[in-house]
Order: sequence, then structure tokens, then C-alpha cells
Amino acid sequence: MLPIVTPDQMRAIDAQAAARPGELELLVERAGAAVARTALRMLGGAYGRRVVVVAGPGNNGADGRVAARRLAERGVQVRVFAADSVPAVLPPSDLVIDAAYGTGFRGSWVMPDPNGAPILAVDIPSGVDGLTGLAGPGTRAAERTVTFAALKPGLLLPPGSVLAGQLELADIGLDVSGADANLVQQADVAGWLPWRAVDAHKWRAAVWIVAGNAGMLGAAHLAATATQRTGAGMVRLSSPGIAVDAAMPTEVVGRPLPSHGWASEVLDDLDRFHCLLVGPGLGRADSTSLSSREVIRRAPVPVVVDADGLFAVAWSGEGPRGVLAERTAPTILTPHDGEYTLLAGERVGPDRLAAARRLAARTGAIVALKGPATVVAAPDGRAMVVNAGDDRLATAGTGDVLAGIVAALVAQGTPAFEAAAAGAWIHGQAARRGPRRGMLAGDLPALIPDVLDSLG
Repeated sequence: MLPIVTPDQMRAIDAQAAARPGELELLVERAGAAVARTALRMLGGAYGRRVVVVAGPGNNGADGRVAARRLAERGVQVRVFAADSVPAVLPPSDLVIDAAYGTGFRGSWVMPDPNGAPILAVDIPSGVDGLTGLAGPGTRAAERTVTFAALKPGLLLPPGSVLAGQLELADIGLDVSGADANLVQQADVAGWLPWRAVDAHKWRAAVWIVAGNAGMLGAAHLAATATQRTGAGMVRLSSPGIAVDAAMPTEVVGRPLPSHGWASEVLDDLDRFHCLLVGPGLGRADSTSLSSREVIRRAPVPVVVDADGLFAVAWSGEGPRGVLAERTAPTILTPHDGEYTLLAGERVGPDRLAAARRLAARTGAIVALKGPATVVAAPDGRAMVVNAGDDRLATAGTGDVLAGIVAALVAQGTPAFEAAAAGAWIHGQAARRGPRRGMLAGDLPALIPDVLDSLG
């Protein structure tokens, strides 16, 4: 995993290093050298190349000036402009290095017109908020950003994630081992996924899904198919009040439940199951929500709560914490922004890491706050960010698929915190294997096995 620190945390790390004699100068030299190396790769060499550096008054500007010196030593024609006296349109060049302002910048500043040249940002594109990813109107998109020691949330959350372009993380010798958030990488997911034992059988990883109603069986089918494709050996599906579901996936085992008062039937028959998924397309009738809450409250196995299950927990009268307080097995909540508001009683706000952590701490559950970058938070404050997906996931039903993936991973023995993060990563990677336009949620399950095979 790659470490993520907030701007405040980064300032504290910088200050600790700067307290050692000569350390700050050494760090600036290393940072500038990293920028210069990236610039040379972007330029394709030094001979005859022209670079413009916009340098601010702080450490970012110092990094840019070191990069300018090193490039000039290689024969690059370099011009340096101070950020407070830069022309509105920069002179013609092959590359502009944006070293004006870093993650600590507050206020507004307009980046000059690069005159057609690509931009290489130092640490973060000037004008992007390092905590939230929000950006001022004068912010210009970089083709590439070199950031130091650790990633910053604003580089991973839109619009900052788009404005930053391709990210490079440069190790300049700062100690970021205390970072409490990380970006999930492919190698992490590969390490979390269990292998099937040679004596495996279908009941070693069994999931019971309670989902769907007369008008929303598609959500249940999406979740069930995704659960199967992610490796669950046995998937049981119950849609309360539906006696016969002719369109149920072939390999799924149906178990009818009554329309009302079905909690006891589920609770009395959970002994062979390793995870319970409650909510996709389940409906919001009072009786349905009542049974959902009872099952979630008392189930002795890990529970993934999604969609209408989240509504049931939020509208309990005693609040989410009241419903979840008695649980002894892990709980994973998978809200989008609207569902988060129901659960937390407040909007997510621009600081998504803080929002996910608050809800996890209040509920005692793992929270997977879905979005362009999904934030997974644990009650103890740990967090992971997953940016594996893209806009192909912005279509109805993809959340049902994610819930099924996570449930399957939990059933196979992946710890809940890691299962939520790995599920979001697999989900995003599956989307990237689909068509660029016109992809449906129903296309995703068939793409999951290819993602799993890529993990070794």
C-alpha cells in the first residue's frame, strides 16, 4: 500500500525533519532532483529543450528552483518566473513546471497560460486543496504530478485526481511510517485473497443473500451473480414474499421467505453460512425494515449491509449504533453519499476520509463510502482509499455487484476491513475491463474472474 497523509500531517513530518541541522536543504535537493528526472523523461532528453518553471515563495518553489538548476546543468534552456510576478501567458516552451504553491496553500491564484506546453506539477497542482481535492477556478490540469514521501487525499479525490494527471510518488527520505491511511494497490489485494484448499467444497464459503422484492429482483440477481463469480461456493438467495423467481441465476439456491416476520427463519438457519448480505432491492416497507434490523442485529456471522438494508438501519428509531451495538461479528456498511446522510444525519462534506472515519467510529462497523475514490474506514481510525474504477461504474446496479463481491471475500476468510477494500478494487478493475461506453452493471460479474486471475 502507498501511504496517504493529510496536509497537516505532512507539515508535522516536515517540521520534525527540518529540526535536524541541514535536513531541510537535503530534502529540497532530493525533491528537486526527483522533479528534474521526471521532467527529462517527459521531454525525451535535454538537448534543445525549453522549460519554464513557475516558483512560489515556499518549499514548493525551492523544489522547483533546484529542478531548474539541475535541468540547466543537463543543457536544458530554463527560465524561472516568480509566482507573484509571472506573465499571464508564459513564453513558448516544451514543458512548464508548476512549483508555485503546495498543499498548504490557501486563497486564490491563477496559473498562467502555459502556451500549449504540458504541465508537470510539484507535489500538487497549484490551487488544488490537498485535503479535499477541491480546486479554485484558476487551477490548470497537469499532465503529471510528482509528490513526495506520501500521497495526499486531494490527489486522489476529484477534481484534484483529474487535475493531477499521472501520479509519481518520490521517496525523499521522510519518515511516513505513521500514516493511518493508504492507497490500495494490486499487490495488496493479491495478498489478501485466500486460496482454495485442495479439499475445498461448496460449504467452505457460503453466503446467504436477503435481497430483492417484486419490483427489484434485478438487484438481487446482480448481487448473487457477483458473489458466485468472486468465489463463493454456495449462494442462497431469499427475496421475501417471492415464492418463485424464474429468472434467478442457475447456480443460486433459492429459499423462499414470507413477506413479513422472516427474521427468525434466517437466524435459525445460519449455522452453515460464513457471511450474510442484506439489502439490495429489498424494499423499504415497515415490515421489511423491521425484519432486516432484527437479522442484522442478531446474526452471529459477518454481515454486509447495502442499499435498503442501510435504510432499515438508519431509520430504526434508535439509530445505527443502537442496531449494531449488540453485534459480535464484523459488519460492513456500503453507503453512497445519500445513504451516508441517512446513517450519519449529516452530509459527507469535502473531507471524505474524515466522514468515513466518523461513521465507522459511531457505528463500530467497517464503512465503505462509495465514490470515484472509495474510502474504507475502520472504527479504530485506519483508512484505505481505492481509486481502481472510473466513470463506467456510474450506472444503476453497480453497487449491488460490489456488495456481492465483498460478501464473497468475507465468506472465503478475508478480514472485513481488507475485504471491503479488496472488493472495491476488484469492482473497479472489472469495470475497466468493460466497454468504454454503454457498460451495464450486468456486464460486471462476467469480468470479475479475469481480475481475479490477474492477481496470480
